[in-house]
Amino acid sequence: MPVSTLYWRDDGLVLLNQTLLPTEVVYLTCKDVETIARAIEELKVRGAPAIGIAAAYGVVVGARQAVDAPPEEFQHQIQQTIERLASTRPTAVNLFWALEQMRQTADRMQSDGNREICTQLLATANRIFEEDRSICRRIGHHGATLLQDDYQIITHCNAGGLGTADYGTALGLVYAAAEEGKKISVFADETRPLLQGSRLTAWELMQNGIDVTLICDNMAASVMHQKRIDCVVVGADRIAANGDVANKIGTYGLAVLAKEHGVPFYVAAPVSTLDQLLPSGDEIPIEERCSEEITCGMGRRTAPEGVRVYNPAFDVTPHSLVAAIISEKGIARPPFAPMLRQWLDSTDV
Repeated sequence: MPVSTLYWRDDGLVLLNQTLLPTEVVYLTCKDVETIARAIEELKVRGAPAIGIAAAYGVVVGARQAVDAPPEEFQHQIQQTIERLASTRPTAVNLFWALEQMRQTADRMQSDGNREICTQLLATANRIFEEDRSICRRIGHHGATLLQDDYQIITHCNAGGLGTADYGTALGLVYAAAEEGKKISVFADETRPLLQGSRLTAWELMQNGIDVTLICDNMAASVMHQKRIDCVVVGADRIAANGDVANKIGTYGLAVLAKEHGVPFYVAAPVSTLDQLLPSGDEIPIEERCSEEITCGMGRRTAPEGVRVYNPAFDVTPHSLVAAIISEKGIARPPFAPMLRQWLDSTDV
């Protein structure tokens, strides 16, 4: 990808500050846990896979800060670091999946010295990073089979390389199809209130030479009616056992519009996004963010002082509106539950 989202360098995590895109490309070097936690909370790094990777490296940073402490204090620091990072974003299950990988590594190495534990924690974080790169490529190539030459698609929020270690999930389908020589045109939803579609997806697709047209969220129905839209492709932050999908707010509405217009609605996400402990999307915790994101979006007040605000960051799309779920394991179609269970059973975690 033309621009790296995040990477480990020397003794710190380097993050692309996505709040400054598309006008500035600025990297933030994080050498303490709180800086990484705040970066996740403030959406400097975002996208479910990238959040998980950042948190994994955050555990490395926390452990290194206590490397010279007595063993019990060292282990306590690791636990505190995991708890702090787990508190940052409640909806993205990849965050908790990655932190559990780090916890298991620390527990398994308890009898070793602090420095060896730090070494192994870094190795685990690096593995999570490299696996995500491979997983995204496989998602892309599985999903590209659903896209034909000259397809026009709609996407929402940003599920590209900026939300992962590399390549992306939903946009991975587009990149893989383009590599196969297919011409794909994308209509990118603006994605209010923080404009991840306009600030990030449109920018990323342009960087990669993909034909993209930006639309406001409330234009999607008209575009489906007026244009030949072949499918909708989105990512996911958590998928329940029955195939209900939590994704950026506005995804549910887009799925309803797709059904009305006879447009297939596809979800692309790694197996680590599946949460078999939740039978349906009704149990998925939905993050609510601060009112200023709506009342003072992009730094300018656009609502009266004191107005009540409801600002959920995600919504849940019922599985009945989803035509297919694409993961690194392949493509699942309704009914989703048996295949999702099979994917998890065949995954080493």
